[in-house]
Formats: sequence, structure tokens, C-alpha cells
Amino acid sequence: MYRSLKKLQDDVLNNQTTCETITRSYIQTIQQHQHLNAFVEVFEASAIAAAKTIDTKIANQQPLGKLFGLVISIKDNIVYKNHVATAASKILEGFKSPYSATVIEKLIAADAIIIGRTNCDEFAMGGSNENSFYGAVKNPIDNTLVSGGSSGGAAAAVAADLCMAALGSDTGGSIRQPASFCGIIGLKPTYGRVSRYGLIAYGSSFDQIGTFTHNIEDAALILEVIAGGDDYDATCSKNAVPNYFENLIQEKKYKIAYYKNVVEHESIDVEVRNACLSFLEKLKNDGHEIHPIEFAELDYIVPAYYVLTTAEASSNLSRFDGVRFGYHAKEATDLEQTYKLTRSQGFGKEVQRRIMCGTFVLSAGYYDAYYSKAQKVRRLVAEKTKQTLEEVDFIVCPTAPTPAYKIGEVSDPITSFLGDIFTVQANIAGIPAISLPLYHTKNNLPIGMQIMTARWNEEKLLAFSNVLM
Repeated sequence: MYRSLKKLQDDVLNNQTTCETITRSYIQTIQQHQHLNAFVEVFEASAIAAAKTIDTKIANQQPLGKLFGLVISIKDNIVYKNHVATAASKILEGFKSPYSATVIEKLIAADAIIIGRTNCDEFAMGGSNENSFYGAVKNPIDNTLVSGGSSGGAAAAVAADLCMAALGSDTGGSIRQPASFCGIIGLKPTYGRVSRYGLIAYGSSFDQIGTFTHNIEDAALILEVIAGGDDYDATCSKNAVPNYFENLIQEKKYKIAYYKNVVEHESIDVEVRNACLSFLEKLKNDGHEIHPIEFAELDYIVPAYYVLTTAEASSNLSRFDGVRFGYHAKEATDLEQTYKLTRSQGFGKEVQRRIMCGTFVLSAGYYDAYYSKAQKVRRLVAEKTKQTLEEVDFIVCPTAPTPAYKIGEVSDPITSFLGDIFTVQANIAGIPAISLPLYHTKNNLPIGMQIMTARWNEEKLLAFSNVLM
């Protein structure tokens, strides 16, 4: 299997293989790895048709898109015209999208091959991919472990070579944490860098589409294609998209900060802490300036994040009522029963929990006590992050406080929520962040290192990451 798009494209252009052959090979590999539960559907017919179209273009010497031949999967919350999208929820059972997300349109225009939709936590709500209507995704490194979430199927698919790359969504770490658990690269761009049109919303002011890849070059190329303004998404920036791929070769020395209280936090696994300290020592030995700083708001960001995202989820998910599309409770006899039965049967327990929590914090008696205070915390974190990144180039820390854990091991929601403690800052502040698979535990489980930088600085982030990889 290919782990580099450039290598694949060279082989195709040199007549050593064809896009159709490569696509069929991936489809066969997916069938052989069904036990991972990474894919909920393989788009066999449309993927092979796309591959044949690209092969015809090559034979006729027609212009090719930047991503020609890239076999890529999409998370089950990104819609694709005339294909089913369910956000891994029973409530959207059988829903076939009448339109494609902007990122899908851009992938197709660049001659990428979309091979299927990957499993995820229901409505992207979870950190282990155990909250899916389709069941848990298994980690390819050790099938008894979680793949991470919510984009666990996407991460597992790339790590197991079931596709070359994947699109996921990141609301509070849902790309970076599974990338860390599965030992691949996970990139969350700046909020607004990539259109969210066609992404089934969880927390609209936090959600961002990003990538899973084996190398930085592929991440840079895909981001070049999917980034940019979109008239269908008012929150999407019209800033010019840099040539990320061409600017990857940059050998510079940077100012890098790390949070002392993150490295010393009680939740962090000993091996993860040691890996982070080794990483900081390596950066110092490579000639970078390392600055220890404190992050006083660390213990407040997860509560603030969950207050705000559940509030947004409560609003966003009100549209799923069994009336217009998706699952409908057949035993309902009137409108009130339709709502109650459809939503109680269609939504899983974790989604119900978050909707109820969000409705509570938005209610008249509790709005000021919870939602308003969480918004103030968000503003403080965003301002402090901005100030820090005006003084240094990057902030580094572990991606997750632990390596991947056993399926079924974490049943307490609060413990699960705290797994996001190092990733939510980037979503709260709207900055880009990446997880790099740089270390391993004694048992050979991946440990990802997270690098964050200022808004719109993906070019610098990718170039620095490329040196580290």
C-alpha cells in the first residue's frame, strides 16, 4: 500500500500501476480488515468509477488535479451527494444527502478518490469511538484498545492502510487524539480555514474539518485543496491559501513554549510525561529556545468547553425530530409522541446526556451561572493564547494525557471528558494544531506530541512539523 501521494502519482504516470488497480486493492484490504469496524460503508461503485475517469484522463493526457489518485475516506458526518450520511446515529438511519459538502466538491475537483465513510462517535460526541450506533472501532495496533475519538474510524483506517488519507472533524481534539492513539499525523486547521458547509454540526463555533495522513507532504497538499473561502459558510475565511506544499522546506530556529503545569499535571501518564520531557530536550539540543510558562486556566478549560459545546449541540440537534428525514418512531400517534419517541430511540445515551446538559445550561435560571461564565473563560483563554503566541512561535505539549486504553475501560463520562484536557485549548482559541507520532511507550503504543501556533499559521506549523518527522 502507498503511504505517499507523490510516490503513487509517479508510479501511475510511469505506467507501473493504475488508479483503478490501486482503488480495487484498497477495497479488498478494507474487506480483509472488517473486524476493525473502521468503515461503515465503502463507496465501491463511485470510487471505482472515479478511478477509471482519472485513468482515462491520464491516457488522453488531460490536465490532472493536484490530488489525482489519492484514495481518501470521509468521516460519517461529512455529506456526499447521493450517498448515505448518518453521523453514526440511528436517528439519521438511511439518510441520503441531496448535496455534497464543500470539502467533498473540492476533493472531487482535485481528482481524489473517495472510498467510503468511516465510523465515529455519534454526532462526534466522544473520545473513544465507543459511542457509535455501529459499535466501537478497534485500534489497528492492538485490537483490544480504543482508536480514540470522535474520528476514530478515520484514524484507524489510515493507520491500517485501508486508505491513504482521511478527513475528520475536530471539535475539542477529535482529530488529534485518535491520531495520537493510532500513531499517525492529525491536523486541525485554524477555525474558518476550511469550510464547514456539509459538516453535520456538533458545536458550530468549535467544529473544524481536518486531515489524517502518514506524512506532512500529503497533509499540506490536502489542506491546499480543501482550504479557502466559501459563500455557503459565513464563518469561512476568504484569506488567500498559501502554497503549503512548496513551502515545507524551512530550516529555522524557533521560540517554543511549554506549560509547566501541563507536564506536571496529575492526570498525565508517566510515560507520556517522560516522552514530552524528551521532546523538549531534543528541541533544545536542536537549537530552539525553550520557555517554560504557566497556564493558570488549565483546569477550567474542559468544564468551559463542555458547557459551551453541549449548549450548541442542544440547539444544533433540535432539527432531528423524525418529521423531515431520518429515523421515525412508527408507534407515535401524535406530534408530541413523535418527538419524544423518535429522539429517545434515535439518539444514543451520550448524545442524550449532552443535549440535556446543553438545554440545562441554556435554561433561564442557569444561563448566567454556567453559559455566561463559560463564555468568559473562553475569552480569557483565547486572549492569553493569542498573547503567548505573539511572544513565541509554538506551544508544545502531549496530545493526550495517556496512550490508548482498553475498550470498555473508561465508563465514567467525566474521566472521558478529561482526556481532552490538552487539546481543547486550540478549539477554544480557534488556532491550528497538529499531533505528530514521535514517541512510543515500552509496550510500543504511540504517544503523540501536539504543536499549536497562531491563527492562519498553518504554513509555519507544517514546515516545522516536516522537520520533526
